[in-house]
Amino acid sequence: MAMHQSTHRGSGFHLPSSRRNGAVSVPGAADSVEAGALTARAFVFASARVLMGFVFLWAFLDKTFGFGYATASGKGWIDGGSPTEGFLGHVAVGPMESTFHSWAGAAWADWLFMLGLLGVGLALTAGVALRPAAVAGTVMMALMWAAEWPPAKHLSDGSASMSTNPFADYHVVYAVLLIALAAVSAGDALGLGRLWARLPIVRDHAWLR
Repeated sequence: MAMHQSTHRGSGFHLPSSRRNGAVSVPGAADSVEAGALTARAFVFASARVLMGFVFLWAFLDKTFGFGYATASGKGWIDGGSPTEGFLGHVAVGPMESTFHSWAGAAWADWLFMLGLLGVGLALTAGVALRPAAVAGTVMMALMWAAEWPPAKHLSDGSASMSTNPFADYHVVYAVLLIALAAVSAGDALGLGRLWARLPIVRDHAWLR
């Protein structure tokens, strides 16, 4: 049976195109795929957010109670230990070496450091105030990067610094991830980000988002 072409070529009727990898286009399929990709991306960022939050929260808890990991048992903050004395007091390289030594063990330094760990950890875990958390966390990472000073090959006493990368160490990676999480509103999935955004003070002050 012969097929006759219509003389009305401008009728607008077209057979489904199979030019893209031989697949027939289905109405709504592209939207479904795109929505699925957005959902997957949201959950990936949410998972990264929660894990990053646990990094900060664990550091706070270990330094407060001395679980025997980075902080020895009986040396926690509640036991009278200083969260900053050990780290800052042993800085042995970089242009801020003497400055960090003067900060080591100071009450104001201990409180700011611990409040920073707790605040950033809670914000990331809950998915709220990600922008302030990104700023605070990035400042903390920058100071810790300066304390370790990865660009140096040798410490002040001439011994090898054992630096594995002169720039992109884990402090830089953490800082970039914090900024990315805030930029994509990673608290909206698996978090309280949407509820937080509806608060009047947050709506009036976008930097709290």
